[in-house]
Order: sequence, then structure tokens, then C-alpha cells
Amino acid sequence: MGLNAQPSGERVHIGFFGLRNAGKSSVVNRVTGQTLSIVSDVKGTTTDPVQKAMELLPIGPVVIIDTPGIDDEGELGLKRVGKTRQVLNKADLAVLVVDAVEGISSWEEEMIRLFEKKEIPYLVVYNKMDLLTGKSEQEPVVEHTAYVSARTREGIQQLKEQMARLTSQETDEKRLAADLVKPFDTVILVVPIDKAAPKGRLILPQQQVIRDLLDIGAMPFVCRESELSETFAKLKEAPALVITDSQVFPLVDRLTPPQVRLTSFSILFARYKGDLKQAAEGAKALEMIQDGDPILISEGCTHHRQCGDIGTEKLPDWIRQYTGKAPEFHFTSGTEFPEDVSGYKLIVHCGGCMLNAREMKSRLRSAADQEIPMTNYGILIAYMKGILKRSMGALEPVR
Repeated sequence: MGLNAQPSGERVHIGFFGLRNAGKSSVVNRVTGQTLSIVSDVKGTTTDPVQKAMELLPIGPVVIIDTPGIDDEGELGLKRVGKTRQVLNKADLAVLVVDAVEGISSWEEEMIRLFEKKEIPYLVVYNKMDLLTGKSEQEPVVEHTAYVSARTREGIQQLKEQMARLTSQETDEKRLAADLVKPFDTVILVVPIDKAAPKGRLILPQQQVIRDLLDIGAMPFVCRESELSETFAKLKEAPALVITDSQVFPLVDRLTPPQVRLTSFSILFARYKGDLKQAAEGAKALEMIQDGDPILISEGCTHHRQCGDIGTEKLPDWIRQYTGKAPEFHFTSGTEFPEDVSGYKLIVHCGGCMLNAREMKSRLRSAADQEIPMTNYGILIAYMKGILKRSMGALEPVR
């Protein structure tokens, strides 16, 4: 990711949906002004969700997702439809493209019901308006309706303006860490540099927290855990906050004076994109774990697993040590989060820096609906190490 690039998880995600012959991909290409999707007269040209981060005026940084036709057929088609429905979990705005000549079908009515059930802002866009007569006399089928022609470009600019109005309603002013401190406050960020750390750069959560603090005039100091004591000694006064990588949480807890607030990057992201109360309650499920119980450990990104990986090695080891049991661990990453999680006794999720807030909350809601406890890396580690109360107490906003 370039230095000036907006992280994908912070961009507005716009999903385009429709039947195979509605001209969905043509509308996507007109809206984006790019050949994002292959267009053909053959039904079902889009076979998998096509995703691209870009700037889309007047909205700003977005991720555009063109999905396979929702009426795809056959065994492979059903899998494609399944992927299409998964996109709903991260869509901040859904654009349903309908063939204006054919009108709305039962498939499209079902999609509208799904949008409403998941509380996703949506637009029903009637394409091929150039083939219609008396368009102005037609009554809108739903509240948010647009008419366009991908062939002639008519209505495309108005559609983009409607999309901008709907997405602006989704933005909020949540902060990662800036509401926890004041301008000119010092904040120590503890960043381990081990073989799992990306060479020559910081990982995304660290970058985002640093930027958030700089935006309000706070003063972040970055060090490794091995230099933490020396960092404290060099500061003229105690820092307002210490934020640490979860894997060195216990060590940083011992080295940080008790009067100094302490939390982790992972816990900050649980507050920013998730549900702190649900995650804290979920950690308590560890007390009920027995031999053979299935535990799902899920990460929102995909990366090369290395020796000592926190998700696949350290967390399972700490859970075994804490419980004295031998549970059965399952792992998923990226978009691989199962719809049916009812077979698990506990779900442990990363901070979700690569996921947008809607997808993270969708996963939390899915677990809650199926009555499966779900927690977060940092919160679970703090719970197991006896420092959850301290780390949660650091999250009271100061303004």
C-alpha cells in the first residue's frame, strides 16, 4: 500500500448486484469511468466478485465490487451466488441493477429484502432507459430509485450523486485513539520487530494509530519492547497512554507503571470496528473449554504464516496453557468466515484492520445470532494474563 493510499478497511464499500442480463457490469464501468469488469452479450461473464479500490467523485475513496449474477445456475453458479451474498456482509451501499425493460423479478425482490434485513442503504437502478418510452410516468418501485443507460451514459452522473448522498449518511467520527488523549500528550507505542514484522515498514494498525494521534497534535513515541524502560526514563513526565502489540502484552504490563494507562492495538480496533462488551464477555467462554472443543481463530487479512505466528501458534499455545485442555483449533483468513459457526465453542478474531466496520460487525452479529461467544486477540490475551481490567480502563475518552 502506498504512503498516500487510504486503507481498504477505511473506504466506503459499494457492491453492485443484479441478474446476468441486466447490464450490471456495464453500469459499473460507466460509474467508475474504467473498464473494471469484462462486458459481453453472453450471460454470466462476471464469474467472481471483482473488487477495486479507487477514488470515485463525488464520494471519495471507495472499494467497488462487481458481483456475479444473482440468478447464476448449476453447482458452480450456486457457489458464485454464495460469494455474491457474502459481499453483502461488507457493503456500505448496495446498488441493484435491473433491466428496465424486463422490470423487477422475484430474484431482485429477494435481494431487496436482504438489503433491508441487513440494514444496508441501497439503490435500485433501472438500466437500459434508452429503450423505454414514458419513463417519467413510471412510479418508483422503492424509495431510492434511479434510471440510467449504460449505453448512452444518460443518468450516470445523477446516479453517482445519489450514491454519494447515501454513503455520506454512513460516515461517523469514531476515532482509534485520538479521543483517549489530548493535544501535546505523549503516547508510547510498543512495536516488536521480529521475523514476522514486515521488512522496512510498520503494519497497518500501527500506521493508523500513529496517524490518528498526529491528527489531534498528540506526540507518539515508538519503541520496541526491549527499549521500553529506557523510553520511560528519557521522558520528563509519564505518558498519557501506552499502546502495545498484543503478543508482548504481559511484558509491557510489567514494565509500565500502574498509574499509566495501558491498552493494545487489537483492543483499540475492537472498540473502533466491533463490540467491546461482546468481545469481553466472549473471553469468559475460555473457562468452559474442554478437551476436543472446536475453537475458530479468524484473521481478516491473508499473510504468509511464519514460525511463531500469533494466530496459528502463540494463541493456541496460550489457550492450552490457560485452560489446561486440548481444544481443536480451526483457522480462517481473509474473506473465509463461515456463515454457520454454530459448531464452535469460541471464536477468536483479530482486530480486523483490513476489514471495514460493516463486515466486522456482520461477523460479530452472526456469532451472536447463533449464540457463539466471540472475542478479540488483544482482549483474550489480556484476559488470560489478568490485565483485561487495566486495558479496558484505558479506553475512557478524555474529551
